[in-house]
Amino acid sequence: MSPAPGRRGRIPLRLRRAPVPWDRQTPTWREAKPGLIADALKRAQSRPSGNWYVIGASRDLPPGRTLGITVAATEVVAWRDGEGRLRAGPGACPHLGAPLRDSPVRCGTLVCHWHGLALDGGPFAGWEPFPAFDDGVLLWVRLDAVGGETPSERPYVPVRPRVRDAVEAVYAGVGRCEPEDVVANRLDPWHGAWFHPYSFVDLTVTGTPGDSPADSPADFPDDDGFLVDVSFKVAGRLVVPVRARFTAPEPRTVVMHIVEGEGAGSVVETHATPLAPDERGRPRTAVTEAVVAASDRRGFAVARAAAPLLRPLMRASAGRLWRDDLAYAERRWELRDSGRFPG
Repeated sequence: MSPAPGRRGRIPLRLRRAPVPWDRQTPTWREAKPGLIADALKRAQSRPSGNWYVIGASRDLPPGRTLGITVAATEVVAWRDGEGRLRAGPGACPHLGAPLRDSPVRCGTLVCHWHGLALDGGPFAGWEPFPAFDDGVLLWVRLDAVGGETPSERPYVPVRPRVRDAVEAVYAGVGRCEPEDVVANRLDPWHGAWFHPYSFVDLTVTGTPGDSPADSPADFPDDDGFLVDVSFKVAGRLVVPVRARFTAPEPRTVVMHIVEGEGAGSVVETHATPLAPDERGRPRTAVTEAVVAASDRRGFAVARAAAPLLRPLMRASAGRLWRDDLAYAERRWELRDSGRFPG
């Protein structure tokens, strides 16, 4: 087995001395109680979101470009103004309904390509902007008509390392399910080593809501998270053991904080945004996962310098996991929709 996550050597890698084959690892189905996962999901859904929705990655919207997305039934367009600030509002031109996502941005002004109506981000000609926020990693828009909650001035951005001290990458995918199916997937840490053996080994859930030690980030309840000891698989018997904590700060977000071991302080944020349904009326959800990796090792400066090369690898790794996890979420929705979900 790998050493305890809290013990750090000169190099982050460890050698599994007695690896257990996939089919001989301890079953987790008894511990992964459906009621426990359902209760964690209900608590997440009861927390305020302030009506904020993640719409993309900060890096994916440079000046001069537009971003178009339909959140639930609301068409949204976003761009950057002349000072680089995020602007957002309805995606249909108020004149004759042109799709503004297809319109060019000139010197920070969005110019409708049908008749030239120009929008600088402020109210104009019946077009009213949506509150928007760029946290440096992700882009958010506030849609009060969609969320129906008491609005907040800013989104509930999880605690994360400073971007300038970290390497960040953002994965984006779409599944045929609802946001709750994505959140439920992340609130089931027991499936990791069984469903993703290419990435995780030696996984043990050591704390569940109500019995976890008080080592969570300051903005989450001490007793409302899942604590997990797990090793990230590198190659063969080489692994990186860590202790991670899963929490849900708002209804559509689950965050994994590395609390001990290599990369302590790093986070993986999973955000679920409802999209317009597909052509058959089935729900669709955008998954936006931000990995913000940090380390206090001296050599991490090299990783930051190599960030442009690392980001595609980080996205590819997340994409492999989400091919499986979206299948999990889609299957969960199908069972719920047909009344067959056992949980």
